[in-house]
Amino acid sequence: MSKKDEQKSLTINTPLPYCAEEFLIYMESIKGKSENTVREYRYDLISFFSYFAENENVKYIDELDDDFLRKIRLADLYRYINHLSKDLKLAATSRARKVASLRSFFKYLHSKAHIIDTNPAIDLESPKLTKKLPVYLKLDESRQLLSSVKGENEARDYCILTLFLNCGMRLSELCGINITSIKDNTVVVRGKGDKERTIYLNEACENAITDYLRVRTVLPENDPDADALFLSERKKRISRRAVQYTVKKYLTAAGIDPEKYSTHKLRHTAATLMYQYGDVDIRSLQEILGHESISTTEIYTHVNSEKLAEAVRANPLAGESKSHNVKDESDNG
Repeated sequence: MSKKDEQKSLTINTPLPYCAEEFLIYMESIKGKSENTVREYRYDLISFFSYFAENENVKYIDELDDDFLRKIRLADLYRYINHLSKDLKLAATSRARKVASLRSFFKYLHSKAHIIDTNPAIDLESPKLTKKLPVYLKLDESRQLLSSVKGENEARDYCILTLFLNCGMRLSELCGINITSIKDNTVVVRGKGDKERTIYLNEACENAITDYLRVRTVLPENDPDADALFLSERKKRISRRAVQYTVKKYLTAAGIDPEKYSTHKLRHTAATLMYQYGDVDIRSLQEILGHESISTTEIYTHVNSEKLAEAVRANPLAGESKSHNVKDESDNG
């Protein structure tokens, strides 16, 4: 079995060395990382340990002990990152995530668990990432998408699309909305890192929620999903997969490529429309979207090419040219 095939055969349930399992517990219980984030850490550590298992002549990665970790040097880490690129053909974004996981892991081993005397990952650099402009729907396409909503769950589905397109919610945030978290013109959602944030609702969102609540099934108070805003046809809190399917369905109905757009692209759409038409500053947009770093939000400052063109046309020298200022030589004849 090749290294690439061996890595593919590993699963989320592959046992890790004891110190790695302790690290995951620490990240979840002390650092407050979400279940999804901890799962990604686990995948990254399984990949890391499996790469070195062959060189250490061990069959199972959980056999790699503290002595192995004490031997790791910065050059070994770069050798592993090179393996991810050359052998596994991982994109720079995936490699960057694994670098971030290794930094956190070795920092924990050094400063918290005191297993290693020096941290080999402290100077580990991340692969250079190329910033890509966000993919988003134009205003007329967004209206077209909303107009495509029909059928048995019309009120619910229209409300889902309206919240995506107006508020820039993440998929997990939308699925997790509770009725009791909606007060006046705000809704409290739980975002990345289990952090709560308040989102303001505009008139379209308030109307869509009101219309949906009129037809939404009222569940018994003791039902675990009684407070869930969006319910599936089985009267359970709607799943992410169901929302993704719903969005794809209406994209297709609207004549928009469902392979090009997704729920996350609707988040991009909301952010772009707010920036283009709402005269919102970058700091406010960062707060609305719940971005930890403003550098993540800055991609939306580069999407409005028409505004850039208008800025150039508005330059007071725009009307100047050599032909306007230099007398035609034929006049001297």
